[in-house]
Amino acid sequence: MITENLKIVEQKIQEACDRAGRDRNDVTLIAVSKTKPIECLKEAYDQGIRNFGENKVQELTGKIEEMPTDIKWHMIGHLQRNKVKYIAGKTELIHSVDSYRLAEEINIQAKKRGIVIPVLIEVNVAGEESKFGVSLDHAEQLIDEVASLDGITVKGLMTIAPYVEDPEENRPLFQALKNLSVDIAAKNKDNVTMDVLSMGMTNDYQVAIEEGATLVRVGTGIFGERNYNKQ
Repeated sequence: MITENLKIVEQKIQEACDRAGRDRNDVTLIAVSKTKPIECLKEAYDQGIRNFGENKVQELTGKIEEMPTDIKWHMIGHLQRNKVKYIAGKTELIHSVDSYRLAEEINIQAKKRGIVIPVLIEVNVAGEESKFGVSLDHAEQLIDEVASLDGITVKGLMTIAPYVEDPEENRPLFQALKNLSVDIAAKNKDNVTMDVLSMGMTNDYQVAIEEGATLVRVGTGIFGERNYNKQ
């Protein structure tokens, strides 16, 4: 099933790139493997997937130990400050930096290890109370604060759009995040690049690609329905 699903997802990514006049190589697929057993990840790996996303630190660190070392791991869920030490230096990217206090802790752990940790600033574009992330209005201020920490480098922006039946409803949100990234990039801020735009999930990743996503986070579309109490 996973192999077939990946073929469908790949085709849809290519179609979205074609519609937007984008190069397929400019979009990276992250297989969101939260709650999924190792054998499912291995099947995706065998099909060429090298970017995996996890929501929980404990699950992420456990899977790192069991999976091949050439995988790029993405922390896409809300990150608590007291858990940062367990993943510092182990992730390709932390997508969910939504406060200066969290960034401070990431910086502390980076300095202890003599590394620089790449992060994305999570923006709650839709303003949903149930979601984490800084508001659009306050995103630039947070970016400036985080960029002042020399153990961190800001690589771009991330958002989690609402679940909607019609993915077109999320297009304005993706456009807003893209516009913000363009505005920030134009200011040439120190320690900030806006090369990465992490947006789009199973139900809306094609629209996200059309609006400039460089990373799409697909779980259900690859692995099928997952076991969870809340999304």
